[in-house]
Amino acid sequence: MSTRQQVSRRKFLQFVGAGALVSSTGLSCIARKKKAPKPNIIFLLTDDQRWDTMSCMGNKIIKTPNMDALARDGVLFKNAFVTTSICCVSRASIFLGQYARRHHINDFKTDFTAEQLSQTYPMLLKKNGYRIGFIGKYGVGKKIPADRYDFWKGISGQPVYEQKDENGNPKHLTKIMGDQALEFLSDADRNKPFCLSISFKAPHVQDGNPRQFIYDPAFKDYYKDATIPVPETADPKYYEAFPAFFKKNNEGRRRWQIRFSTPEKYQESVKSYYRLITGVDMVVGKIREALAKQKLDKNTVIILLGDNGFYLGEHGLAGKWFGHEESIRVPLIIYDPQLPPQLRGQKRDEMALNIDIAPTILSLAGVQIPQSMQGRDLMALIKGNARNWRHDFLYEHLFKHPAIPKSEGVVGERFKYLRYIDQKPVYEELYDLKNDPHEEKNLAAEKEYAPVLQKMRKRCDELIAAES
Repeated sequence: MSTRQQVSRRKFLQFVGAGALVSSTGLSCIARKKKAPKPNIIFLLTDDQRWDTMSCMGNKIIKTPNMDALARDGVLFKNAFVTTSICCVSRASIFLGQYARRHHINDFKTDFTAEQLSQTYPMLLKKNGYRIGFIGKYGVGKKIPADRYDFWKGISGQPVYEQKDENGNPKHLTKIMGDQALEFLSDADRNKPFCLSISFKAPHVQDGNPRQFIYDPAFKDYYKDATIPVPETADPKYYEAFPAFFKKNNEGRRRWQIRFSTPEKYQESVKSYYRLITGVDMVVGKIREALAKQKLDKNTVIILLGDNGFYLGEHGLAGKWFGHEESIRVPLIIYDPQLPPQLRGQKRDEMALNIDIAPTILSLAGVQIPQSMQGRDLMALIKGNARNWRHDFLYEHLFKHPAIPKSEGVVGERFKYLRYIDQKPVYEELYDLKNDPHEEKNLAAEKEYAPVLQKMRKRCDELIAAES
C-alpha cells in the first residue's frame, strides 16, 4: 500500500470517527431535548367526601363540572378506598404510603417522628429538587412542620369555615384556600418543579356548630329544588340489627340524631354537604384556569382524593369509622397531561388505596420509592405495566374512643369480612358484595357461608402479619 493510500485511509477513518462522534453527540442532544422535565404535581385532598358525590360517578343531583372534566381528561378510579376511615390516620397513611399498623399514628395527638417526616412524599420531593407547598388542614399530630415547606398555609387542628378577608369582610375557608393556591402558582419557577398539596376542610362538618355543614352563601340556592333520595338502609331496622355493644352510646348514631333524624334535617344536611363539595369543585376549575394562563397546564399532574367516606344516613349512621362502603370508599382521579390520548378517559375497576398516593407521586417525579411504603404506583396500573394487582386489602380502625368500637377486616372484590376486636367473643360480619352491594345482610352466622368466613378470617390474619 502506498503512502498516499495510507494517508487517505487514515483520513477516511478519522472522518468516519468524527462523523460517528457528531452523530452520537447529536443524538445525545436530541435525547436530552426530548427528555421531558419533571412534572409539577398538585394533590387535592377533600375531607369526608364519599365516592358517589361527583356527577362522573353517577350522581344525578350534585354539580361537579370541574371534577368531571378532570376525570374525562384523566383517569377515574371507581373502586378507591381508605385503609382507615378517620382523618388523622388516613392522612398519615397518605403522607407515608403505609398502613396504620406500620406508622402507628392512631390518634390526633401523635406526631410524625423525625424519621417518618423525612420519608413523607413532600420531604422526599424537596430532597430531589422540588419546591413544596401545603395549604389547609394538616391533620397529623400537634406539631406542624411549617419550616420544612417552601410555601406554608397549613392549619393545625380543625379550622373554621367562616373567615374574613384582609378588609374584615366575610370569606369562606374554601375560597381562601383557592386564593392561596393561586398565590403559590403565581410564584412558580419554570426551572424548578413544584408539588402543592391542598388539604380542604370541605365537606367536613363544623364540629360543635348546630349548622354542621357551613357552606359558602354563594351556593345557597344550589339544590334547593332537589329532593335527595333516602337510602334504603336508612330504614330503622338496619340500625336495630346491630348488636347491643355497637348501639351502646354509638358516636355515629349520636351524630345521626343531629343531621338525619327527621326528613327535613336529612334534606338540608345532604344538600349542604353537596354545596360544600361544589365549593371545592369551583376551586378545581380556578386552579386549572390559572395553570393554563401561566402555561403550566401541559406539565402539571393533578390528583384528587377523599380522605374518608361518609355515611349519609345509611345503616342509621352519620360520620365514618366503620367498614361499610359508605365509610371507606372515596373519589380518586388522576389527571396527567402527558398521558397519550388512548389512555385518557379511563374508568378503572381495580382497587386503589390511599396508601398508593405517595408512591404514585414519587413515581411521577422520578424519585425512588422507599421500601417502607406499602402502597403501589397507580401510574403503572394506568399504563398497563402493573403485575399481580391486589384483589383485597386490610381495613383497620384502631382509634381509641369509647363510642367507636375498634375494628379490622378484609375488603375483597366479592366478600367483605369485618370483626370488632374488643368484644368477647369477637363480633364478626360477612357481606356478599356482589349480591348485596348495600351490605344489608350479615352472613357470618349462616352455615352455608362457614367456609367463606373461615377463609376470610385466615386472610385477615395473613394481611395483618404482612402489613405490620
